[in-house]
Amino acid sequence: MSRRGRATIGVLIGVFVLFTLLGWGVDAWTDWLWFDEVAFTQVFTGKLITQLLLFLSVGAAMAVIVGGNLYLAFRLRPMLRPPSAEQATLERYRMVLTPRVGTWIAVLSVIVGLFAGLSAQSRWQDWLLFRNKQPFGVTDPQFGVDVGFYVFEYPFYRYVLGVAFTAVVLSVIGALAVHYIFGGVRLQGIGDRMTAAARAHLTSLVALFVLLKAVAYVLDRRALLLNHNSGTDLYGAGYADINALLPAKEILAYISVVVAIAIIVFSNAVMRNLTWPGVSLALLGISAVAIGGIYPWAVQTFEVNPSIRDKEAEYIRHSINATRDAFGIAASDVQAFGASNLTPPAELSTDPDVVPNIRLLDPQLVSETYTQLQQVRGFYDFGQKLDIDRYQVDGKSQDYVVGVREINYGELTDQQNNWINRHTVYTHGYGLVAAPANRVVCNGQPYFVSGFLNDAQPDPAQAEQQAECNSSEELIKVEQPRVYYGEQTRDEANDYAIVGAGAEGRPVEFDRPGANNSDTYYTYTGSGGIPIGSLTRRLLYAVKNAETNFLLSDAVNENSRLMYVRDPRSRVEKVAPFLTIDGDPYPSVVDGKIVWILDGYTTSATYPYSQRINLQTETEDATTGVGAFALAGQDVNYMRNSVKATVDAYDGTVTLYEFDTQDPVLKAWNQAFGGDLVKPKSEIPAALAEHLRYPVDLFKVQRNLLSRFHVTDPGGYFTGDDFWAVPNTPGQSESPSKQPPYYLNTQLGTQTDTTFQLTAALSPAKRQNLASIMSGWYDAQGNPQLQVLELPDSTPVLGPEQVFQRMTTEGDARTAISQLTADGAARIDYGNLLSLPFGNGILYVEPIYVQSNDESAYPLMQRVLLSYGDGKYVVLANNISEGINTLVDRARRGQTSAPSTPEQPGGTPSTPPPSGSATPTAPASPTPTVTGAPPPGNVTLDQAAQRVQAAITEVREAQKSGNFDRYGKALTELDEAMKQWDAAQRSATSPSPQG
Repeated sequence: MSRRGRATIGVLIGVFVLFTLLGWGVDAWTDWLWFDEVAFTQVFTGKLITQLLLFLSVGAAMAVIVGGNLYLAFRLRPMLRPPSAEQATLERYRMVLTPRVGTWIAVLSVIVGLFAGLSAQSRWQDWLLFRNKQPFGVTDPQFGVDVGFYVFEYPFYRYVLGVAFTAVVLSVIGALAVHYIFGGVRLQGIGDRMTAAARAHLTSLVALFVLLKAVAYVLDRRALLLNHNSGTDLYGAGYADINALLPAKEILAYISVVVAIAIIVFSNAVMRNLTWPGVSLALLGISAVAIGGIYPWAVQTFEVNPSIRDKEAEYIRHSINATRDAFGIAASDVQAFGASNLTPPAELSTDPDVVPNIRLLDPQLVSETYTQLQQVRGFYDFGQKLDIDRYQVDGKSQDYVVGVREINYGELTDQQNNWINRHTVYTHGYGLVAAPANRVVCNGQPYFVSGFLNDAQPDPAQAEQQAECNSSEELIKVEQPRVYYGEQTRDEANDYAIVGAGAEGRPVEFDRPGANNSDTYYTYTGSGGIPIGSLTRRLLYAVKNAETNFLLSDAVNENSRLMYVRDPRSRVEKVAPFLTIDGDPYPSVVDGKIVWILDGYTTSATYPYSQRINLQTETEDATTGVGAFALAGQDVNYMRNSVKATVDAYDGTVTLYEFDTQDPVLKAWNQAFGGDLVKPKSEIPAALAEHLRYPVDLFKVQRNLLSRFHVTDPGGYFTGDDFWAVPNTPGQSESPSKQPPYYLNTQLGTQTDTTFQLTAALSPAKRQNLASIMSGWYDAQGNPQLQVLELPDSTPVLGPEQVFQRMTTEGDARTAISQLTADGAARIDYGNLLSLPFGNGILYVEPIYVQSNDESAYPLMQRVLLSYGDGKYVVLANNISEGINTLVDRARRGQTSAPSTPEQPGGTPSTPPPSGSATPTAPASPTPTVTGAPPPGNVTLDQAAQRVQAAITEVREAQKSGNFDRYGKALTELDEAMKQWDAAQRSATSPSPQG
């Protein structure tokens, strides 16, 4: 190559290295500044130093081992080689390599070490856990070894063993190549094919490989407790593993040691050839197949499989116990719940705990309603799914559907979406909006108790409606309502914000709409963000974001602060990379501030005998990807909700609180980062503790595992007769998915008071009736509790899918739904189907939402379906109070369900209403204050039917018009007409008084 060509290549390599180092340096510097802002620099330095040490140590060790063997092979080269055509061909290679052999070996060693180091730095978590290991205080049932060995030490030992194998294999390949090139190994010519020096070198490396195999066999014995047992579909060693494979591994380890010694001795001291070493290696291979493969297979096939239930009983018990311990379900309280009452009890109408707290608002459905009624500006958004939290208002704990009014940058207009507006003007959202979960007003709207309630409304025409539909005071008070950190800022590259005063100190950040259609502006005064007033900082972030406006725009000045990584979940993941973060963060008002609360999990995949699951698969349901994050597809067999994290919505402060005080994995991580990374549980503020809730993803995992591992008898588990399954979301005919659990403020089982808890229904495997009700909550001391109400196997109580089908096909409900959607003017959405144990029976509640096809329409909670017992009692009502009263009344009269067609005395069907409707039923406003039925009056069935038909027609016309005032009045009229119809029907079917 010419001098110019070499210079060109050198320049290109230099530029590549320069830009690579520049990019790495910029990322490292900005990361340091970010970690310094959130006061977690120990994570940055701890992780970086560990990665550097692993990179250097493993890389250097690999380079030294491989390079040393290459150099040793060169030094052991023969000075004289028998002449042959092969050696003549190799001579020109020797002439090239020999003058700079040290350089060639160094380059190859550095390359090998570089790749080994890069691979090693990804193992920083294994090293930190190994170095900071903690005892579990629990031993495995086979070897009596503390579980901490498997969780903290075993993964790192396996990695080190893999590095050693790689180093030896590369050394063998490299040394063989050098010996061949320099004549130590020959394929042609007279004399021996290998010199004594080359034979000693290579056989020593092979013997070292065999010794490493002996170590691997020793570790394999422990690994048996982590392997999958195909006979029982459980994890952990089974009968054949313990009685055949375990001794086989031990025998093979001893054989490997003997073979290693034989290779060295016979090759270099006794026979001085490769015949017996080759025979030894062949015998080792045959032994591995026969002892480690055929023998365990024979034991499994001929001894275990014919009586697998009895043979595997002990090991099934080990797996059951380990799984229940590893996932925190061992302490679950399983209670028998007879569910023998199939008739609605009279106590339903007077119950003070369960019925008044029934949740009507579905957080996934009413998000659009919140956006339409509380949006104020088109770029505000509440996300695809809202959250459930509880607050103390007037001394009473109540669950609320809550959402944060954030800026959705995807909804900015083209004019609003320039760099200045996107990053310096539209920087934050405003306010938390909440409504009681059990209350609807104004024809099905949420009853907002917080929002823009104390601000001037941009549309004065809404003042009258606000007084009727919203609380007159902000019951959930927020002292700092501005939201700079939220779930709508997940795009780190484009959703950063530059805050602070503009030129001449004027406020430039859009704050919220003010009076008389004017907007108010704000200047950030908090501590969040990184100061970027200096030229150096501006240049740094101009390079990082590839954006010259950091240097050229007047919007960036000495007062500016840069906020990025603003999504709460990403923020906590960056601060605590060893945690798995729950997919459903939720906002709360704590001491007057809006904070995001997140659940952090510590996990492991090496808990002996515990069932291994895939987190992504186990946590997927109808809400995944629709307001809830999907977890990574990692396999784990140990999981703890060890950390409660908070992110301040105003200044981005991240705080980690210890929640599981007994978790050894969290103790190890906390120790690894200085011991003060996580605050003790005792420091959780009381105001925050009131808003902590049982985590969703952990509950899903525990629910799925309890569907099998509630069976603790090995024989019963093996047959699987009593397994449960998670039902599909009712009403999903296409792409069915698991029914998500739901939060309720209710009283279940042995609870003595209403409790905020996460609940779910389970069905028997391959059947759809109800098997159990599971719930999770925190007691007064903040300890997690799991309760399972188990129904008898022969229960006639319908499961969620069955009861949904029964309720929606019952005469009145079917007719009402078909009438409402007959002309395509509106659509029906179903809320969470709630399964509530009450009075030794099951009460099902299904809210029905109606949404007009008008572009600006939003879902309104219009009706509620109720069912009790085995589905024979089904009621479609305007509201909970009316539905409960109707259920109790029908039970008193023995009327299981309303007739599908009105009948006259004597059983003769009356004239159906006009339009051929079987039952003149349609959705009506669920105004809670309207109960009971009006007097029958002097109207006939035909007159009542005509009034109902006229009201239905008006409802349809009102839906098409998009006029909600008219729609509300039409629904009210329909409600009155339906009650008159019902009264007229009862009057017609009542027996005449006898004179």
